[in-house]
This record gives sequence, structure tokens and C-alpha cells, in this order.
Amino acid sequence: QVQLVESGGGLVQAGGSLRLSCVAAGRTVYAMAWFRQAPGKERDFVAGINWNGGSTATADSVKGRFTISRDNAINTVYLQMNSLKPEDTAVYYCAARSLSIRRTADEYHSWGQGTQVTVSS
Repeated sequence: QVQLVESGGGLVQAGGSLRLSCVAAGRTVYAMAWFRQAPGKERDFVAGINWNGGSTATADSVKGRFTISRDNAINTVYLQMNSLKPEDTAVYYCAARSLSIRRTADEYHSWGQGTQVTVSS
């Protein structure tokens, strides 16, 4: 298990940008990912990154708009979100697992508390 703390959420107009951060404390993690969950919906994969940043994966719904990156020197993973749309409104969660990137929430063993992102039209 590893403690994860997200920050950077907020209210933004459509077309705007936000950058989410996730700081990991504890033992070394390998793959990390961002998921999001809108009210009444399942928790969906947004983007993932392997331990050294050499491999990433992005959901089709955000491809070309969102970018995941990491800085292992400060145990932080970022999600840069550009060209935001109202349908991007959700609680965004950071997650970690010990092996490679996976797109299913059940395969991650550590989760942050979530940060709200609201995009107004």
C-alpha cells in the first residue's frame, strides 16, 4: 500500500486547462494512473504511466487533450488537462499498482481521496 494525495482540481470554463498532481508517500510504486468518476457512473480509466515514464496509456475520450507524466525525484504524477469539456466533470482519482499499467480500477491497490473537477459550459 502507498499513500496518495491529489490536488489541483477546481472549476474551469469549457476550453480551459487544469493540472492535477498526485504525490505518493511510502514504498516505491511502479505504474500509476488517473481514473475519474461522475455521479451515478462507474470509475473510468483516464490515463496511466509506468514506473519510469517510458510507457503511457490514454483513454480515447481524452486522447490529444490530456497528458500524464511523472517526476520520480519528487514522487509526483501529473495529469495535464487541456481543452476541457463539460463531460470531463468528475471526481478524479490517482491510483497505484506494483506492476504494469492496467485500465481496470480493481487492479490498483492504492487510491487517493479524489479531487473534484468541474467544467462549466
